[in-house]
Amino acid sequence: MRPTPPLRGKVMTKVIEARGLKKSYRQTHALEDVSFTVEPGRIVGLIGPNGAGKTTALKAILGLTRFDGELRVLGLDPRSQRDELMRNVSFIADVAVLPGWLRVGQALELVAGVHPRFNETRAAQFLRRTDIRMRSRVRELSKGMVTQLHLALILAIDARLLVLDEPTLGLDLLYRRQFYDALLNDYFNEERTILVTTHQVEEVENLFTDVIFINHGRVVLDSSVEKLAERYVQLTVAPDNLAQARALHPFYEREVFGRVVMIFDRQADPGQAAVELAPLGETRTPSIADLFVAKMEAA
Repeated sequence: MRPTPPLRGKVMTKVIEARGLKKSYRQTHALEDVSFTVEPGRIVGLIGPNGAGKTTALKAILGLTRFDGELRVLGLDPRSQRDELMRNVSFIADVAVLPGWLRVGQALELVAGVHPRFNETRAAQFLRRTDIRMRSRVRELSKGMVTQLHLALILAIDARLLVLDEPTLGLDLLYRRQFYDALLNDYFNEERTILVTTHQVEEVENLFTDVIFINHGRVVLDSSVEKLAERYVQLTVAPDNLAQARALHPFYEREVFGRVVMIFDRQADPGQAAVELAPLGETRTPSIADLFVAKMEAA
């Protein structure tokens, strides 16, 4: 079930406004004229291959790297107002940073001492639904348990923006599902926004309300999921109709089990309608995963 977008007509400040972001590492352009916006109450997938610029974009949003261009996060400049910004932002990376000697209970006390919006009781309530014990040391926990501990700490912070960088990398299916279920049931609402980078697109694409595809430091797609259905059509072509289908200029084509699958962008050809494609085979809206592969290979 896809999350419900915020009510239309409700005036809200944009969570992220990026205009012309640029960042280079020697001869490599990590970000090149990157622009996008993120509205409140959305779950946004920032998706791209390795080295596409995802992590650099997150570092810019969190005020962890210098960059050129304009960027506002919750109305603040991450370069000069990072301390104020981080009172309303939570972040989970794919690498655990808690020291191994630390006990779980001490981790809760530590965060309570440094973050004024942390609710220690709420974190403890979440952990009681797991196999994690307060006296356990971090080094005694499995990778899945460490991720659950991080999640408990994050969910207990009353933040407006949650940034997740490959949060379930290396976890088995059960832990991954529990992780995202907890996000939807215990954290997400129309006042909060979640920005996720992930390589496991097929598994979480139904969570997203919006997607941003990035490749070679450039945004190649920025759209709500609702609008994807209006713009893109996937056609599995009947063998006798290949020439007719190709004449309609798909931007992507591949062969699957002996049949040809094409994806069409109706924004590039506004006069093209799904009804025009339907006689040529089976039509559907492409999945986010299929559209991502198509956009990356067509770039």
